[in-house]
Amino acid sequence: MAKVELIMPKMGESIIEATILRWTKKPGDKVSTDETILEIATDKVDSEIPSPADGIITEILYPENTVVEIGKVIAIIETEGSSVQPTPSIPAIQETTAPLATEPRPAEAPAHEKLTESILAAPAAASAHVSGQDSRFYSPLVKNMAREENVSAEELAAIPGSGANGRVTKTDMIQYLQDRDKSGSINPQQATTTITPKPAETNPVQASAGSVSGQVEIIEMDRMRRLIADHMVMSKQTSPHVTSFVESDVTNMVLWRERNKKKFQEKYGENITFTPLFIEAVVKALKDFPMVNISLNGYQIIRKKDINIGMAAALPSGNLIVPVIKNADLLNLTGLTKTVNDLARRARENKLKPEEIQEGTFTITNVGTFGNIMGTPIINQPQVAILATGTITKKPAVLETEHGDVIAIRHMMFLSLSYDHRVVDGSLGGAFLKKISDYMEKFDINREL
Repeated sequence: MAKVELIMPKMGESIIEATILRWTKKPGDKVSTDETILEIATDKVDSEIPSPADGIITEILYPENTVVEIGKVIAIIETEGSSVQPTPSIPAIQETTAPLATEPRPAEAPAHEKLTESILAAPAAASAHVSGQDSRFYSPLVKNMAREENVSAEELAAIPGSGANGRVTKTDMIQYLQDRDKSGSINPQQATTTITPKPAETNPVQASAGSVSGQVEIIEMDRMRRLIADHMVMSKQTSPHVTSFVESDVTNMVLWRERNKKKFQEKYGENITFTPLFIEAVVKALKDFPMVNISLNGYQIIRKKDINIGMAAALPSGNLIVPVIKNADLLNLTGLTKTVNDLARRARENKLKPEEIQEGTFTITNVGTFGNIMGTPIINQPQVAILATGTITKKPAVLETEHGDVIAIRHMMFLSLSYDHRVVDGSLGGAFLKKISDYMEKFDINREL
């Protein structure tokens, strides 16, 4: 007989631990491949973990409600065979519960410079139980929802739970919050709670000065904001950032979209935005300059053959997330539009799967969404470049014609490219950015759908 080690799987780049909610099997039970063995919860998602093999569960190493680090062995399955095999992170995890839109997480109205696809460190998770008289178990996801919606411990304890042993699920929380909003009731804790700061030796960021008058409010960062902060600092410490700018005439692109957006909607059932048009230009430029589609491992340059474009998507919580369009170079404009719309919609609804925010090779962030003409975005590690697209504005511009120069009203947009100067020099970064602009400016206004 062989033994297979069931390992706590990786649930996303920013996740370093998960809470075991419930074991659906016990020692001695037979399991089949892909049969659910347990349910786990993280700050982002609740998931069912399937069995990696046929066999018998001989040992469960962690009880329910335990926080376990990613990569730890959590159970032993005995199978037919002759050796012990550690099971790698399970590649296909069935997502059962996605986080509420108000959960503190990145998707990115986002500050598009704060990208959270690859976060290398995270603080330890708090206890999954609510203090006081309530002894019922609450997952990190439910606790985050309660905190962000100012649901008091007393309110939380009164919510009927539809999960195992009366556990409150995400669905229960959504229903409760919807009912509360409809009733118009005011939560006594609706105002932001003033939190006593941690002692100086445990607080990673010291306040610069105290307040004599007391007219200040100290707000503790939530878990995701701490992750974002750490990731941004790490990126700036890792990569010497350089930002280049170009102004691009996207008049043809604007006029083509205006002319065809209704027809596109009727033909494909999708609203075409500028995002897939921008992505198409970036993909073409990455093919011309493959040394931008890379990452670094020490002094080793890892050139990526896949072109996976991350796009910053806004969340109602004010944070952002970066869903990734895998193999964007294999999609036509229709395919890009459908994928962009699908990922953006599910990002807003917090229904993205962990694997849909991983493996990006280049990122686009649209600062023009907020009326900004340009930005200096922070690189989303371990990538080496990120593009910011500014607002599209009508401007007078000089055009060269066969009859001489003329001034005309054109649709202009600034593009900003931040890049890692360890491997992307000014010549490469500048040429790559100019190539993106060229593809946008030469967009075929007579292009057929």
